[in-house]
Amino acid sequence: MPRTTLKTPASSPRMLASAIGVALSASSAAQLAQAAEDTEQKGERNSISLGATSITGQEQDNTSYQVEKASSQKYTAPLVDTPRSVTVVPQQVLKDTAATSLQDALRTVPGITFGAGEGGNPQGDRPFIRGFDAQGDTYLDGVRDTGGQSREIFDIESIEVSKGPNSSFGGRGSAGGSINLVSKTPQARDFTNGGFTYGSDQTRRYVLDVNRQFLDDSAAFRLNLMSHEQNVAGRDAIDYDRWGVAPSLTFGLGTPTRVNLSYYHMESNDLPDSGIPYGYSSSASNAAHVHDKPTDGGDSNNFYGLKSRDFRKTRADISTFSIEHDLNDNMTLKNTLRHGSTGQDYVLTQPDDSQHNVNQFGTVWRRANTRVSTTTTTTNQTDLFGSFQALGFKHSYSTGLEFTGEETRVSGYTVSPNTNPSCTVIKGSANGQCTSLSNPTPDDAWTGSIARNYMGTNTKATSRAAYVFDTIELDPKWLLNVGLRYDTFDTEANTNAVPTSTVKARSKVKDDSQFFNWQAGLVWKPLDNGSIYTSYATSASPAGGLVGEGVDSNAIPTGINTSDLKPEETVNYELGTKWDLFHNRLSLSAAVFRTEKKNTRILVDSNTYETAGESRVDGLELSASGKITDQWQVFAGYSYLKAELVDPGKNGNRTGAVVAGSNKGNQMPNTPENSFSLWTTYDVTPKLTIGGGAFYVDQVYGDPANTVYVPSYTRYDAMASYKLTKNVDLQLNVQNLTDKTYYDKAYAAHFANQAAGRTALLSTSFHF
Repeated sequence: MPRTTLKTPASSPRMLASAIGVALSASSAAQLAQAAEDTEQKGERNSISLGATSITGQEQDNTSYQVEKASSQKYTAPLVDTPRSVTVVPQQVLKDTAATSLQDALRTVPGITFGAGEGGNPQGDRPFIRGFDAQGDTYLDGVRDTGGQSREIFDIESIEVSKGPNSSFGGRGSAGGSINLVSKTPQARDFTNGGFTYGSDQTRRYVLDVNRQFLDDSAAFRLNLMSHEQNVAGRDAIDYDRWGVAPSLTFGLGTPTRVNLSYYHMESNDLPDSGIPYGYSSSASNAAHVHDKPTDGGDSNNFYGLKSRDFRKTRADISTFSIEHDLNDNMTLKNTLRHGSTGQDYVLTQPDDSQHNVNQFGTVWRRANTRVSTTTTTTNQTDLFGSFQALGFKHSYSTGLEFTGEETRVSGYTVSPNTNPSCTVIKGSANGQCTSLSNPTPDDAWTGSIARNYMGTNTKATSRAAYVFDTIELDPKWLLNVGLRYDTFDTEANTNAVPTSTVKARSKVKDDSQFFNWQAGLVWKPLDNGSIYTSYATSASPAGGLVGEGVDSNAIPTGINTSDLKPEETVNYELGTKWDLFHNRLSLSAAVFRTEKKNTRILVDSNTYETAGESRVDGLELSASGKITDQWQVFAGYSYLKAELVDPGKNGNRTGAVVAGSNKGNQMPNTPENSFSLWTTYDVTPKLTIGGGAFYVDQVYGDPANTVYVPSYTRYDAMASYKLTKNVDLQLNVQNLTDKTYYDKAYAAHFANQAAGRTALLSTSFHF
């Protein structure tokens, strides 16, 4: 079945790109004369306007790398007085680094890696924070953003990373932390921002950001558009194609009652990267095998997929209605209602080494992985927040209720043939199932068939929660920060529940959980611009917490012998300090911590599981963000993680037999011991800015046995920007300056994902 018959037309992004270009031209002609007379703050060099993180329409400093306050009202103190590690990637860092995706943006935050998707883990974002899987712990404006996705950031103002167990804020999961994406919102001024990027490997990107006030400036409308097409440097055949639109409307700017309506839509259509295979040793047996680092056959450009078969299509639709009312000067009531739907559809080649073919014969089996999934979520959050005096103490509080319903339908395709050939030879292998390790041929004719397979799983979940947070000012130098949350989480999975032409037997499994989580932190402020804190926090991961979109470490029991699978529990002990220096323009922080995850699900006998395992991470984190001088900015961090499997249980080998556990004491998968990031810029003149970055990640293991790994790497980036006029900027970015071949995702078996090679991007930005 040719790939082109499954792929949606590429006309949508191209038409959108043309529309953006026309809009930019029209806006430029209409406003250039007036804009030339407008005054701007000396030295302003940004081309994209920052929006407020609430719906007040008030702006923050739009060029600084420093962020003083998180967007969520659940953070009841400024970041310098918040007793936990929080990193905010602001809009200016996103712009200066030329980031276009969530993975691009989080490269600047050490201690975060991304895992590969395969089998039950869908393709898309799968971050690991402090060693723990966080694929279900991404939020959009404080609301959980479920479903397997590769997230774009064209409509994102900033990205907030909270490290350490975080269930008191967001509910289930969050063992290592959580990620909150802050959307762009309408502003209390008119502007038009946009631009286009042309780059190597046929990169073409167009963006438009328009804000207009009306109704005597008490209302505003904002529209963000994006079109993006590119190949991938250093990777043969791969191409990405996506487009998005995000309108938002706010009423009541500058009044006690504010209403916001927003909609987000994005589609993508890619020939996905199939990765590079590991190599089972030729001496491996069914009982024991040896893995190594990825093997590319001598050419890092090698692509092992099939252009005539492989595809990946995704979509996301998110609608949000929020209303916020100031009851008085010190109390605000807010309600947020959201409905979202995400889906993806793919046939993807996994370069497979399971028959020892890579080492023995220099061949790769093109195993087909498939998925058709849709996740829908409806959430309502009601929050009351503000401040008051009681018993001589000042309280800054936030309390609320949350109700959520989620449903995920997962099925796939039947790809034929898709057997497990030994690939002893390439020639004569049916339908191009086998290819050469050193010289793969993605243009091979594939004459097999792809048929929709409706057998799958329908997973539903309902959660209810109540929470409260309070920062108590005991005196000017001592603060007490506390938080408490109670959740109920009910989930049910039905296999073969998707309608088919033939009635099939169904099976149902379910689990109901109730759990408390809490946090407490004591902050001492020896000076107004600094703090020293100690804190404790918990998280809980109930059975089925990923609602069918990923491989749960604590999945719903499915007929196997299990004890009562209680929620996995994580606790964190942290000691840290935060300081705002150089006239409060540079934020520095340091923290040491221990995170312990207990009650984890482990294998104790043949097909018998108990929640009795344990893993532990001891770590150190350092960070700096902001201005050292008026011209020099920095965004940097370092992470040390000693991540250990304390009690991983027994192992199931390839034949299904249970053997004594040998992984005890091993390093946790997807967890680098050391990682470091540095991004810095310097304004050489009011018009010229130069910058660069260095990013280091230690060796990462893909599996608990520590037998497959990707090597450590250092990547260097560079940028330069120049203000042609008050309204037009040029910016050149070179990513992976030395064209380093490295791997940024390790899977537990068979393959790893290779990162892009050297990429040059030239952007022209307009702002009126």
